[in-house]
Amino acid sequence: MNDQKSESENSSSSLGSGMTRQEYWKKNITCVLSLLAVWFVVSYGCGILFVEQMNKISIGGAQFGFWMAQQGSIYVFVVLIFVYVRFMNRLDREFTGTCQNEEKVQTEGEEQS
Repeated sequence: MNDQKSESENSSSSLGSGMTRQEYWKKNITCVLSLLAVWFVVSYGCGILFVEQMNKISIGGAQFGFWMAQQGSIYVFVVLIFVYVRFMNRLDREFTGTCQNEEKVQTEGEEQS
């Protein structure tokens, strides 16, 4: 029972700047769901739902709705990958930076005693 209590305290404990593991995962899941929503709107919306309106525009001789269904959604997906990588790198630096600072303080405190 003590193991469960200490495990829950560790998972919800504040790490330096106030970010907990639960906040980290909440931000991660929010980012993933947001990016998936964008991808869904672009691939399904532009490729299927709004294709008639978009076909009035022409890009390089091809109708824009057709182009979005065939090429545009793939390009958007690749851009979303880079957006996700950038966001996660920033989030990881924020989270691990607080962990490293906490470990550093503990290490210095142990050396002094």
